Amino acid sequence: MNIPLLGAYTLAVFMLILTPGPVVALVTGTAARHGSRKAFLTVIGTNSASLVLIAFAAMVLAGIVSLSPLHLSLLGLAGSVFIGWGAIVSLQSRHEGSVARTAISDGGGLLKGFVVGVSNPKDILFFVSFFPQFMAVTQNFSTSIMTLSLVWIVLDFAILALYILTVQRWVPERHGKLLDRISALFLLAVALFGLVYNASALFSLSEA
Repeated sequence: MNIPLLGAYTLAVFMLILTPGPVVALVTGTAARHGSRKAFLTVIGTNSASLVLIAFAAMVLAGIVSLSPLHLSLLGLAGSVFIGWGAIVSLQSRHEGSVARTAISDGGGLLKGFVVGVSNPKDILFFVSFFPQFMAVTQNFSTSIMTLSLVWIVLDFAILALYILTVQRWVPERHGKLLDRISALFLLAVALFGLVYNASALFSLSEA
């Protein structure tokens, strides 16, 4: 096993997950508003999404499927639209009360965690473009995939669990709604950035 390469991958994953993004915003907002149980269900959903993205990256590397820059941009665009839509509905529901809530817009949960995770532009780019650089961690393709997947899942769950416990321990209950709103606003900002970035990429591809 290539220990230095594995260490570099572990550090990269640690920094990627630790950096605030759609998943962190969703998990912390859910923990603040709906409690740790629903937040951990959300983490299970995002972990499941990561496994799907890892499997997809493995199929790309194995030559089973191919992903063109056009498809990558369209995937990122679709993910940004979903995240933005969920953030807007979530913000509206804060003003309109429970009538506006739906199973997908209500904060967190297994399903929403999975959908936000699998459509997260940051994770999509990581697994498609950055993940393949660490395949030489072992000399066997399957072993490398399993090793890299295990490191990701363990770190992902541990860091998100730490976020949940921090929110539950240090954020007063009266501030839960505020943190939930901040999380929704952050998700909206991420979605807008993703829309602009992927739309620009599509425009560049059409001009080429």
